[in-house]
Formats: sequence, C-alpha cells, structure tokens
Amino acid sequence: MKSRVTSHRLLILGGTFEARKFSAKAQNKGYECITSLAGRTDNPLLPDGKTRIGSFGGVGGLVNYIKQKKINCLIDATHPFAQQISDNAVKAAQKTAIQVLRLEREAWQESKGDDWLHVQTLEKAIDLLPHKARVFITIGRQKLHQFLKRKDLTLFARTIEQPDFDLPGSWILIKKRPPYTLENELAFFKNNKIDILVTKNAGGSETSAKLTAARKLQKKVIMIKRLKKLEAETYHTVDDMLDRLNTL
Repeated sequence: MKSRVTSHRLLILGGTFEARKFSAKAQNKGYECITSLAGRTDNPLLPDGKTRIGSFGGVGGLVNYIKQKKINCLIDATHPFAQQISDNAVKAAQKTAIQVLRLEREAWQESKGDDWLHVQTLEKAIDLLPHKARVFITIGRQKLHQFLKRKDLTLFARTIEQPDFDLPGSWILIKKRPPYTLENELAFFKNNKIDILVTKNAGGSETSAKLTAARKLQKKVIMIKRLKKLEAETYHTVDDMLDRLNTL
C-alpha cells in the first residue's frame, strides 16, 4: 500500500536554482515531481526527475495539464520576475481546487554603504542613466533591446543566452552563468571602469556579489522593483516549503 507521501504528485514550475534544489529534496522524501521549464534557455540546467519544456498556452492549458497528469499540488518556483506564469498558477490552482505554494527567494535589502536608486520599470531606469555612462546591465536578455535608444552609453550586458538582435559596436556582451564570485565582480567593475549597475531585484546568493562589489567600490545601483503578483502562500527556503508540504 502506498504511503501518503509517495502518492503525492507535484508539478514544479521551475527554471531556477531553488526549483532544482527543491525537486531533488522532494524526490528524496518520496514525492513524485514533474518540473516544467518555459523553454527560453537553449541549454537549461535540468533538475532530477521528469521534465517538460515549453508553454502551457495560458491558464486553460495549465488546467488541462494538471487534470491530465492528476497533479496533487502546484509548486511555483519560477523567477521572482516571472509574473505571468505565477499569476496563471494561482488561477489554475483555483480552477482545479488544488493547493499552490510559491517558493520565492527573498528580495535583496540595502546595506550600509549601498547607493541604490529604486525604480518601478526598466524604462525609468534607462531614462535615469547619466550621459555617456559606462553601464553594467544584468537584467537578462528579453528586454535588453530597450537600451538601444541610449546611443551615448557604453554598455556591458551579462546574459546566459545570446540576445535575439544585433548588438551595437559600443556594447560588450558577457555570456556567463551564475554563480559569480566577489573577486571576479570586483575585477570586472575595475577593469571596465563601470560607473553604474542596472539590475532587477531578483534576490538570492548566486548573483549578489555584484551588489557587494558596487558597495565596496562606491558605485550607484539602479534597482528595478519586483512586479506585484497574485497572492499565494509563499516560502523563501526549500526546507520551509518541504515542511509545509508535509502538512498537506
């Protein structure tokens, strides 16, 4: 006879370090996990267990998948800025009467010595950049094209994947996966004479070294605030999420 834990099937909306870690730990505890990836990365880091790649096609598609696979609980472990899929997860869980739990890393907080300017949108961040500044951008590749209107800037863009447009000659592209070390971030700022950092408040330790480097070198940071999502029961660590899951 199957135990209550081993009969519990989870659909993990993943693509993050936390999602991979959660999947591994959950399976070790006997949960059956299916991790879904959006498919925006050409060579994604795959978690342990079953995976699917690609869009569900909106709330309706997610509802159908939950019913087809007999999912017992939906785990939203997507990026903190993945607003659409997080909202779809809440709506799909309501329509299928299953529990949705959100695993989302805590936002970064300013420390003594930081010089952060908080903005609501990327458009605002771009408009506020000083004339002829040397700018380090870590926002991913999807909206990178919006910087094209600032022809006066020298831009250093770090992404995992190649952007889908031709970069101007004044741009420098750095293709690299996290994590990043403080030593390397300090060297990058110094060697490239970076004036200012533009980033999203993604949180987490894998990419936070750039913020420490900016603080130590007294560089300004334009920090894009997180988007407001539909409310869901949220946990910030994998272990706290697993503890909650065991009570369902």
